[in-house]
Amino acid sequence: MWPLSIIWLIAFVVFLVAEAVTVGLVSIWFAAGALCALLTSLAVDNFWVQMAVFLAVSAAALCALRPLTRKYFGSRDHTATNADRVIGARAVVTEEIDNLEGRGMVTVNGARWTARSADGTVIPKDTRVTILRIEGVKVFVRPADSAAAGEKEAVGEL
Repeated sequence: MWPLSIIWLIAFVVFLVAEAVTVGLVSIWFAAGALCALLTSLAVDNFWVQMAVFLAVSAAALCALRPLTRKYFGSRDHTATNADRVIGARAVVTEEIDNLEGRGMVTVNGARWTARSADGTVIPKDTRVTILRIEGVKVFVRPADSAAAGEKEAVGEL
């Protein structure tokens, strides 16, 4: 049987590797507990004392430091990527939008999207619209009567 200090060292390394792989502050708390249990194993031979140290330090680190790490590392602003970049953008209707007929297309940033009217009204071709949301492969739009503050000017090609 291996000495308990070797087992705690292995546990410490395993938790560190798991943390490096996940990069989500998932197992760093247990690595701290395993390190303290390793240090305790050098002074005390009783496994249950070492396990108590491991559990106590892991729980304390989790409870004390998790809220701080979430505050500083977990609250990053969402950056629009790919499809959600068109939300709030201006587009041009390239095919009349009629929800009852199930048709309509817009062009935004040079890309064509299937479109539906957000309020159910028919929107004629060549109308400038604002994209409100995306559901699946469809954008939901409303006519852009006037440029609202904060909207992106991303008028597509005709």
